[in-house]
Amino acid sequence: MKLSQIKEILPTLDNVEFQLENGTMVPEHFHVTEVGQITKHFIDCGGTVRHEKVVNFQLWNANDFDHRLKPTKLLNIIQLSEEKLGIEDSEIEVEFQAETIGKYDLDFNGKIFILKNKQTACLASDACGIPPEKQKVKIGEPQAACCATNSGCC
Repeated sequence: MKLSQIKEILPTLDNVEFQLENGTMVPEHFHVTEVGQITKHFIDCGGTVRHEKVVNFQLWNANDFDHRLKPTKLLNIIQLSEEKLGIEDSEIEVEFQAETIGKYDLDFNGKIFILKNKQTACLASDACGIPPEKQKVKIGEPQAACCATNSGCC
């Protein structure tokens, strides 16, 4: 989700709620302690220089159980960060403390923001010699696509 998308969604909500992809709710008394832009300038294992830029939200679970972040307050924080920091309309990455600081992509299900698990990947798999994933087949079952005439597999 890009920053422009959350800015369109927030005015339509009564409450700001976040849920982990596994269904666990972020406690409703969370704080957004940071909004910023993170730029990553790196080289992948294939030697390609890359740049990534994300808007970062940091969620923090404090022990002030009466705290509730309203949509207008989060929208004001976003607008202030755009004004003071020059934040661009980039994808949002959310940091949230679990066993360690987790980084999540952001999605919306129509009512609740979903913290989607991020995965690592090799960006230069062709240069690393990582073989392509092989198609798994069940032995004993006919494989029409694989064993078709002139398919080269039989």
